[in-house]
Amino acid sequence: MPDIKITESADAIDARERREERIYGCTLAILKATIESSLTFKHSGAGMCAMSLMSDAQEEIARNLREDARQTLNRAKWVVATYLTPERS
Repeated sequence: MPDIKITESADAIDARERREERIYGCTLAILKATIESSLTFKHSGAGMCAMSLMSDAQEEIARNLREDARQTLNRAKWVVATYLTPERS
């Protein structure tokens, strides 16, 4: 019997992407592409990207843009978790 590859259904993908957009303000695919193509990431690394995002969040807080600040902080946390946290065994 041939191996059957199980993939996400269109509904599951839509639900996942809607969840990501609520958390990060964009999908993880877009977030990853944006971070990895940024000059800050290329020249200064992921740590500087995270710090830059946190500075952006501070400015959003000062302007009372709470939802934007929350999503920006989630993006910074994603950068730290993805690029700066050593994998656990």
